[in-house]
Formats: sequence, structure tokens, C-alpha cells
Amino acid sequence: MSMTDPIADLLTHIRNANRAGKSDVEISFSRMKAEIARVLKQNGYIADFYAEKKEDGKQVLKIQLKMIGKERAIVGIRRASKPGLRRYVGAQDVPRILGGMGIAIITTSRGVMTGHEAKKANVGGEVLAYVW
Repeated sequence: MSMTDPIADLLTHIRNANRAGKSDVEISFSRMKAEIARVLKQNGYIADFYAEKKEDGKQVLKIQLKMIGKERAIVGIRRASKPGLRRYVGAQDVPRILGGMGIAIITTSRGVMTGHEAKKANVGGEVLAYVW
């Protein structure tokens, strides 16, 4: 079975593990997923991530979810741009999530970054996800 939206699959795995109280998530590896995990770690939404090779030769991405006290660091995570409807924004139109309390993950010509970083670098791109 082919996967049509691997980014949505990553976000769904994180959301489901977060709701179920799991401490880590394991998903198939890709560079885009690793970059999204890097942005989440930089902004304090996950504890850590790393790539690991299984016995069968497949590479997986392991993400350790973060707790702040007894609460989860990620309250909500949602896909913005979908394969059927891509959402692009200019540098001046980057969305603010919950009045600046959340982040928008954007893929630009300079790589994957938050909306705040994209606005500072004066670049636009495709809005991948919202995290709060």
C-alpha cells in the first residue's frame, strides 16, 4: 500500500501517541520527517529524535515526546497543506498560531523552519503544519 501523505502520517503518529500517553513514536525515516522533528525539538515540543536502522535494513525515525510536569508539551498538531490543496504563503503572510503561542512549520527555499524564522529571513513557502 502506498502512502499519499507521509507528513500527515508523521503528525498523526505524534498526535495519537501523545493522546495515548506514550513516551516515544517510531515511524519510517525520510529527510523531510527528520527536518520536521528537528524544528519540533528546537522549539521544545519534543525531547529528542534519532534515526535507527532495523534488522531488516529499513531505517526508522524515533521521536521521544516531551512532558512538562504532568502535561504534554504538544497540546495540538494539525496539517495545514495537503497533497490535494497546497497552501503557500509569502514572507509577509506567515500565519501566527494562537497569538504567537504556537508555531507554523514552513518549508522554504532555505529549508524547513518556523513561521517566525521565515518572517525574519523574509522568505515564504509552503505551510506544512501548525503546532501548539
